[in-house]
Amino acid sequence: MTGLLVALGLAIVSTGVIWKGSEYLERSAERLSQYYGLPVAVHGAVVVAIGSSFPELSSVVISTLVHDEFSLGVGTIVGSAIFNLLVIPAVSALATDQLEATRDIVHKDAQFYIISVLVLFIVFALGATYVPGGTNSEAILTRPLAILPIATYGIYVFLHQQDASEYAAPTVNVDHRREWAVLTVALALIAVGVEGIVRAALTFGDAFGTPSFLWGLTVIAAATSLPDAFVSVNAARNGESVTSITNVLGSNTFNLLVAIPVGVLLAGEATINFLAAIPTMGFLAFATLVFVVFARTDLELTDLEAYGFLGLYGLFLLWMTLESVGVIDTVRGI
Repeated sequence: MTGLLVALGLAIVSTGVIWKGSEYLERSAERLSQYYGLPVAVHGAVVVAIGSSFPELSSVVISTLVHDEFSLGVGTIVGSAIFNLLVIPAVSALATDQLEATRDIVHKDAQFYIISVLVLFIVFALGATYVPGGTNSEAILTRPLAILPIATYGIYVFLHQQDASEYAAPTVNVDHRREWAVLTVALALIAVGVEGIVRAALTFGDAFGTPSFLWGLTVIAAATSLPDAFVSVNAARNGESVTSITNVLGSNTFNLLVAIPVGVLLAGEATINFLAAIPTMGFLAFATLVFVVFARTDLELTDLEAYGFLGLYGLFLLWMTLESVGVIDTVRGI
């Protein structure tokens, strides 16, 4: 019991550290984007998205190298992507009069994000069927396989670079050296917070006899998504709906195409539970379609739709909880 209380306290403190680091990160990223003259869409989809995805990237690196728990990192990425798609846009919409989308967001960022989900699914499938040792229940990811999603992300950055090259930025006075220093401190704080939340999740898993993948999918995913939530809600309140939505889509794209492959590159080879990963990836694909459809309808997210998103995420948590306690057995890997 004492161990659980310590783990709970560690999780709360670590979440606070991640939150504080996210505040510093948002300010420095915005000022650096102004200094380098980046368009709003590029700022949200690339700069802010990569920065706010640092907790997820850290979770993969720390879980793999420090704790030898690659599945924990994968669970965090998939769970974070679901949280980002359903909870963050909903909260952002409820925090403002309305959250507006644009045709560019739906036709470029959202569609490329759908491609990222497909690419990661293909990588998992190749790891289970074509890599020696892979089975119907386990996928073995190797460094050559990790190159495919990273190369795909390179195309995504290239497309946004084309937009940035056509943008005439206003002149601003920003101390870019100071902002880079603040950004570095913010990333360090986030890394420390992620290490704490990972340790707490592993303790919870041991205490309740549940797999690490499940805790990554729920607890760590929500905690590491705080930077994305902080950035998107603030942007929505400031009337910057484009930044709010592109941050979510850009962050998810980075997480799927870069964060998971980085763990594989560092480890050399990693094994994931294919039986657990595919159903949850299927729910992510379903959540993606729901998001795209509602974002495209009248190019805005209403309060009613926002509550629907929150309800869908609640159903996801209920599903995972029932799986973990053995009430249902629809995901054999869990």
